[in-house]
Formats: sequence, C-alpha cells, structure tokens
Amino acid sequence: MPIKKIRILLADDHTIFRQGLRSLLETEKDMEIIGETATGVETVRFVQNQRPDVVVMDIGMPELNGIQASSMIKSQMPEVGVLILSMSGDDEYIDQAISAGVSAYLVKDTVASELIAAIREVKKGNAFFSPSVSKILLEKQKNALFNAPRKTLTLREKQIIQFIADGKTSREIGEYLHISTRTVDKHRQQMMEKLGIHDVASLTRFALTKGLVK
Repeated sequence: MPIKKIRILLADDHTIFRQGLRSLLETEKDMEIIGETATGVETVRFVQNQRPDVVVMDIGMPELNGIQASSMIKSQMPEVGVLILSMSGDDEYIDQAISAGVSAYLVKDTVASELIAAIREVKKGNAFFSPSVSKILLEKQKNALFNAPRKTLTLREKQIIQFIADGKTSREIGEYLHISTRTVDKHRQQMMEKLGIHDVASLTRFALTKGLVK
C-alpha cells in the first residue's frame, strides 16, 4: 500500500533557502512539497486553496509576516498545522507565535533530523519546540508560576490541559473524553483559577514544564 505522504507548504521569502528545504524534505518517503510561497498573503491564499497538512513558515516575510499569516490560517483552517522556522529565538516572537496557534517553533540552526521529526509531530497534532525555545518557555513559565497558588491538578484537569496545549477545541476534547463541551469548559475555568493562568499560550508553557507536551 502506498505511503500517505505529509503534504507540506514551504513559506519563506528566500528562494535559495526554500530550495534547500525542498531538497532536504523530498528525500523523506513520507513527505512531499506541494508548493512554495514568498509572502504572507500568498501563503494564506495557497493554504485556503490547497489545504496542506503542514506549513513550514518563516516569520520575516513581506505583506503579512509569518505570525500574522499563522493567525489567519489557524483561525480559518485550524486543521492545518503550522511550524515556525525562524532565525529569531526572541521570546516575544515565541509568545506571539504560540498565541497565533502554531504547533511548533524551531530556530534555523536546528539540525535536519529535528525539523523532520517536528513536521511528523505537527502532522499528528502534537507540539514541538527547539531545545533553545523550550528553555525560554520553561523559564518564562517558572517565573509566571513562582507566586501562583500551589494547588494540585486532578487527573481529568491534567488530561484537558494536555489536549488544550495540543490545540484541541472544547468540542474535540469532549469527544475524546466522552464528556460534554460544557463540562470541559468548567474544568478549564477551574484549572485556570488554580494556576492563575488566563490564556492558551501560558497553559502551553505550563504543560511543557510538566512534561505534558514535547
């Protein structure tokens, strides 16, 4: 039976870099490059028309930057995975990218094997971060939680926070756990109050510190 390939869009305004990525990824039997784009607007339009499985996205692109394009893609087509591959490991960009809904953030000095692994994880619906990015997220989360109430999450709350960090909606979480959407939202509110956390980006960082996502 033929392997079902991961359909990938490369979004970067540097042609030589895109060509290098294409050459690298097309050696993988489970991956195919279905297109290349050089601007944020072009990227959003391509995703709307072709629905790739994964977008490998740079931040510094004209018209719409990678974070703005990611936000538009995830709001309109949440099933499409977005992986940021950027020169910048700045914590502000990382926060903005996570808030935009990206599943992975890697810096461009990442080794090829990590990029390939990240694409496969994003296709599965999982999160993936470069070690340097994970370190920044962990430090920020430790600082954010330093004065937070030290209350223990229940098993159900731990399950839900993992699903949230993986980008699942309340409806999807309810289907996985066989509970109502209303119950999911109630658990979400309770654990946010316990942790003193009020947004998905901070929940994702918390999940990283607890080893709930990779």
